[in-house]
Amino acid sequence: MNVQKPTLSFNRRSRRVIVTGGAGFIGSHLCDSLLQRGDEVICVDNLYTGSVRNVRPLLNHRNFFFIEHDIRVPLRLQGSVDRIYNLACPASPPHYQADPVGTMRTCVVGTINMLELARQKSARFLQASTSEVYGDPEVHPQPESYVGHVNPIGPRACYDEGKRAAEAVIFDYHRLHGVEVKVARIFNTYGPRMLENDGRVVSNFIVQALRGEPITVYGSGQQTRSFCFVDDLIRGLEMLMESPAAVTGPFNLGNPQEMTIEAIAREVLARTKSKSPLQFKPLPADDPKRRKPTIEAARRVLGWQPSIPIEKGIEATIAYFTLSLATEASKPSATPARRKQVQRPISTAAAEVR
Repeated sequence: MNVQKPTLSFNRRSRRVIVTGGAGFIGSHLCDSLLQRGDEVICVDNLYTGSVRNVRPLLNHRNFFFIEHDIRVPLRLQGSVDRIYNLACPASPPHYQADPVGTMRTCVVGTINMLELARQKSARFLQASTSEVYGDPEVHPQPESYVGHVNPIGPRACYDEGKRAAEAVIFDYHRLHGVEVKVARIFNTYGPRMLENDGRVVSNFIVQALRGEPITVYGSGQQTRSFCFVDDLIRGLEMLMESPAAVTGPFNLGNPQEMTIEAIAREVLARTKSKSPLQFKPLPADDPKRRKPTIEAARRVLGWQPSIPIEKGIEATIAYFTLSLATEASKPSATPARRKQVQRPISTAAAEVR
């Protein structure tokens, strides 16, 4: 199914843009969009949760360059850089909890490394932060002014506190070094190219429904989330990046339509026509009970709000997973893709690209 994308245009020249985490779910969609606008895109990803499959159609594009690199090691580039979108970090609990120290280092050390590059190149820097900075919120809905309710020693802290620390160092670089910064606090996002094993409810429910497996619902199912389709989010990220330099954020980017987890499960079941039963399991530690963004600032300052209804977004995501599961079941493992890059192993030296 095709989802109608709102027209987005900027009066600007072509730019050289780095997208860290660019082979991931959100990052690959951002790479697509930037190339469509005529930018040169350098996609940086260590492929921990990203996949070459997500950017394979772009590998022969003359303005696209892929670098397998971990941003916990400095990235050195010759030539100019205009924009840096820092999306590098595992974003689902099973992945960021698998290596919590590594996750924290990506959030803090990796962000500092990319800020240093932005400072050296006089590039504008946008951070993909998260609604997880609000923790299990005691304020509802969550405005940007809310300082959060995060457990600093819990199993989710590597990500929650890592992103909070990243925001802190970003604004320090802004104050101390004059780096142009933008911070987006991203709420639950879904759509094509999600990982089927990423532990997020939309992908979990769709994959389980398509396979005829029980739908795993943690807790009572009455906890809430607000789901934003990926195309809406990409539009918001670009609008934030191209906003005036004085506009720093943070801005909540998400869909203020609040839904229970059980409701989204039943929506998936209805649209897949699956007979899978709901299977309730205990709620994980520190899992937020309610989540809904206040997006008045994004509406007022950026002119952004989501436009794709949940029904259309879910149908597009189901179509993606239907094809993806069928394709993966019928073909052997793919051979490594050709990459346009010059680099040294990240274990011995910083990557260098000309």
